[in-house]
Amino acid sequence: MTQISLRTFRKISDFEWEIPPDFRSDMRVPVRVFASESLLEDALKDKSIEQAVNVSTLPGLLEAVMVMPDMHQGYGFPIGGVAATDLEQGVISPGGIGYDINCGVRLMASQITYEEAQPWLPELASAINQDCPSGVGVASEMNLSKAELADACIRGSRWAKSKGFATAEDIDRTEDQGCLPGADPDKVSQRAMERGRSQLGTLGGGNHFIEVDLITEIFDEAAARVMGLFKGELAVQIHTGSRGFGHQICTDYVRRLQSAVGKYGINLPDKQLVCAPIPSEEGQDYLAAMRCGANYAFLNRQLLADKVRHAFERALAGKVDTWHLQQVYDIAHNIGKFEDHLIQGKKTSVCVHRKGATRAFGPGADGLPSEYSGIGQPVLVPGSMGTGSWVLVGTQTSMVRSFGSSCHGAGRVMSRAQAKRQVWGQDLLQQLEDQGIEIRAGSLPGLAEEAPQAYKDVNRVVESVVGAGIAKKVALLRPLVVIKG
Repeated sequence: MTQISLRTFRKISDFEWEIPPDFRSDMRVPVRVFASESLLEDALKDKSIEQAVNVSTLPGLLEAVMVMPDMHQGYGFPIGGVAATDLEQGVISPGGIGYDINCGVRLMASQITYEEAQPWLPELASAINQDCPSGVGVASEMNLSKAELADACIRGSRWAKSKGFATAEDIDRTEDQGCLPGADPDKVSQRAMERGRSQLGTLGGGNHFIEVDLITEIFDEAAARVMGLFKGELAVQIHTGSRGFGHQICTDYVRRLQSAVGKYGINLPDKQLVCAPIPSEEGQDYLAAMRCGANYAFLNRQLLADKVRHAFERALAGKVDTWHLQQVYDIAHNIGKFEDHLIQGKKTSVCVHRKGATRAFGPGADGLPSEYSGIGQPVLVPGSMGTGSWVLVGTQTSMVRSFGSSCHGAGRVMSRAQAKRQVWGQDLLQQLEDQGIEIRAGSLPGLAEEAPQAYKDVNRVVESVVGAGIAKKVALLRPLVVIKG
């Protein structure tokens, strides 16, 4: 492959760069990168840009392959990648969605001030840790039957509401109301169903977390007020996905679609880009199974939210005026969605792959809760453990430049193995505690994998999407309690 360097790119602005489709003979569309020059140079150290060029060869792509500033190398697609394919001529690729289907973030706001809560933070940390099972392979007390799990996969967060684990506002303030239509449990393997039965309401391991945060800065008073975010008050983030259920679905279909590539005469520069035409039997089966995984993940975060609310009540009742947590928003960042977007001035239905990227719909967009129509969709960008996290909103620019998409986090610069070699878990634990952060972690090696130095600076990432105009700053959060698997 021709070497990619900074000179390969056409500079559109200080925060937007493009590789034209004539860079390589098999490219169908350009590659557009939203990043500062320094972040772009950093990205050239791994294969994320090369992967984006490979993605640009897929059939039926429209407009451009887009890459967010938190980009890093992934399976087939770069993490931070966004691509839209035509519903008739295009393909669906599991690598463009990811193994952890609908890994995402939920934000809840409180009316609890730091001064009220500070004496009780250790108790609160222990209560959340006790109520929310975490760790690789961990099970919950909710061991559903196959029929119950199938029903949950179809209904998503609405299943939780029917069981008393969600409010109407929770559902309304979740992307797609916590349920993608078209989910079909019959397209999910028995192995995936078995893995999923016992894991609803669990956090998992890796980069997944629950945080109690302090809102330290407000940048858009009007938007923050609509979301219920106020400086000096506590908020909660929940970051997790579809657990072993979604991972098994992706594993199953990566294997199955390997034969579809040859069957439909699709030439791939990288076998990790296995895919199938959207209208094909294989493509439709994967979409139906993927939607089960997505609905499972929405439900999983909803059940964890319910557990966190009970932990707040148990730890803080009688000690603060109100311990209620109000849903701000819940977003997916590993998902494939059928959406309508303006392409060359024409409203077009497309399948948007977002892998390590989040929806960032602007004001007035369809599908937003009425209260957010005037400000745009909340965009949640958690930082690495021990660093700040951001609340943004989508913009009109994101709708025309990035298929209504933005970044999803800080983005790794070290593999988990590298981080464990370079960071001593006990030292990191002490550093975080010295910063006044209550840590509850399943293992010290697991803690080391998620050390702040293993990630990019989330502030630089956010400056890039804000500089590109595809998101606006609303609030900055600082961690007080971190729960890790």
